[in-house]
Amino acid sequence: MIGLLITSFLAIGLLGVGRYVWTFWLYRGYAAPSRPAHVTLGSGLSARKVAVLAGSVHHLEIKSPALGGRRISTFVYLPPGYSSHNQERYPVLYLLHGNPGDPNAFLTVGDVADTEDTLVAEDKMRPLVLVMPDGSVSYLVDEEWANGIRRRSAWETFVARDLVNTIDNRYRVITTGSGRAIGGLSEGGYGALNIGLQHIGEFRVLESWSGYMEADPIPAIFGKSASALRRNSPALEVAKDVARVRAAHTYIWFYCGTDDFTVPQNRQFNAELSRLEVPHWFAIRPGQHTWRLWRSMMPASLETASAHLSHA
Repeated sequence: MIGLLITSFLAIGLLGVGRYVWTFWLYRGYAAPSRPAHVTLGSGLSARKVAVLAGSVHHLEIKSPALGGRRISTFVYLPPGYSSHNQERYPVLYLLHGNPGDPNAFLTVGDVADTEDTLVAEDKMRPLVLVMPDGSVSYLVDEEWANGIRRRSAWETFVARDLVNTIDNRYRVITTGSGRAIGGLSEGGYGALNIGLQHIGEFRVLESWSGYMEADPIPAIFGKSASALRRNSPALEVAKDVARVRAAHTYIWFYCGTDDFTVPQNRQFNAELSRLEVPHWFAIRPGQHTWRLWRSMMPASLETASAHLSHA
């Protein structure tokens, strides 16, 4: 009997530890996302409560010819009002995760959906569809969101062609570059800039959150080709295409933390964009290369994308 009780206590304890570890991993130590029931607009006698409506999250498996027919896990957030406004088309913000990372982290750790719901209720932004694809076939495999030298590893083409075409055909979205933004954190920030400048005009807004601007010399991705590294380095390529960047009305928005290893490249990229007179915004905010910084900047990231994109 005593042995059975001990076994039961151990089992319950292990279950509790397992749940704690899973919850911590899911939310990285932050509280789970929580959407307020309402927000208060105005003050005094003119104050009024506005309900915070919820959007919805869809999960897709997108078959990608660029990746040899692999099916790529992708989360799509549809904002409040999408299902009831049947004639309205929405702009899209594509979000690329870092390495190691996964797309669901934007919804759990980043709280991006509840943040948008709240900002829309506060009338601080107009609704966006959010698209969050996976960027690797394995959690520990680095792909850099680039077209690699290996077979079935054209991740840039997956995003710019296969992913965009799928979203354009499946959802009521604006199907021109004026209605698309692409952003991401860390490696995803690099990927957003690289893809956006490789496909000028396909995305109106490019956002980099603690990203870098020069390709990492990873032989498994770029081989030993200096030209491949340069071609995939936004800091080195933007000058070559600056006339097209300006003509497409591309807007580049990026930041990093004060204690971030990406500070030097971010500063240099800001100086280059200023020299080239490319419309952009840059800031160094207190913080490190962590979700604490990215969460704090999430409202500004969403508001910026919404403000610079076309709305139907």
